[in-house]
Amino acid sequence: MKLFEQIKIGNAILSNSMAMAPMTRSRANLEGVVGESTVLYYTQRASAGLIISEAINISKQATGSPLTPGLYTQEQIIAWKKVTQAVHEKGSTMYAQLWHTGRVGHSLVKNGELPVAPSAIGIQGQQHFTMEGMKDYETPRALTIEEIKQIVQDFKQAAANAIEAGFDGIELHAAFGYLPNQFLADSSNHRNDAYGGSIDYRNRFVLEVMQEIVSAIGENKAAIRLSPTSTYNNMTHQQPVEQFTSLIEHLNTLPLSYIHLMNVPFPADKFPQYPADTIETFGKISKHPVIANCGYTRETGETELQKGIAKMISYGTLFLANPDLPKRFELKAELNQADRATMYGGKDQGYIDYPFLNN
Repeated sequence: MKLFEQIKIGNAILSNSMAMAPMTRSRANLEGVVGESTVLYYTQRASAGLIISEAINISKQATGSPLTPGLYTQEQIIAWKKVTQAVHEKGSTMYAQLWHTGRVGHSLVKNGELPVAPSAIGIQGQQHFTMEGMKDYETPRALTIEEIKQIVQDFKQAAANAIEAGFDGIELHAAFGYLPNQFLADSSNHRNDAYGGSIDYRNRFVLEVMQEIVSAIGENKAAIRLSPTSTYNNMTHQQPVEQFTSLIEHLNTLPLSYIHLMNVPFPADKFPQYPADTIETFGKISKHPVIANCGYTRETGETELQKGIAKMISYGTLFLANPDLPKRFELKAELNQADRATMYGGKDQGYIDYPFLNN
């Protein structure tokens, strides 16, 4: 099976074509520092050809949810070094997913500071988790040009910090409604300056961030995650095919290691402008290896690889509940079921206690 074949991604030869998708677990401390349980959590899953970390905040401002890790203090960097060293000792490769939540946050999580966004447009119809329970979203503060340029530099610094922490590369989280995605989507970006309006202007922020990251860490170490059809966090695109085609064509000019595409289902009657198959539509445009994500099984993942567009499949919940997922797939063994009550926050239960085969 192609899922079990070695593949070259970036500068690394991976042991198989299965990636562990990034998954927020909210197990860091209040200072955004990960602990020994996080070392074990990732080490347990090192049979993945590639591990993509949970989303990691690039700055204090970037933080939107409690107990999520960072990569902007020395203490945070040192803590991540223990994780990457342990993963490398097990023979796997690990990328850091860099995160700025933008408007997907709350002042209760940000020491009273309002979340920031391209425009002062709040998320409607959803609530956000805080240490005081679920709260309605606030109207974010629109970023100035100077602040945008500072955030671009924050991404660059966080990428350098990730390499210092021993990660093999970074993935920009430009999906699922977080800050880079907020610049891309015309539902959240009503700017009329260089960062909003036309397709090219809405793409500008993401491209500037990627260019700066590549300049900081070098060739074949930077990657990006996109979700062209996700409507989560009030993301909508009027011209998704035109916009993401243009974005990917510009990304093709950069020496990236991969593009991670989320093939998110959507209500076709409400979004007739959306392509039915993200991998088919956008994956074939990419000159970089494509990692396909979203709800794949052993069989559908293999089928996707056989089509020839995607080179890897990333698994989220299945890796969460099955630390030895490649072995289970190989043996067609029964899979553990994820406990959704312990996905976010808490201690070791539902984090590092999922059983291995024969355990």
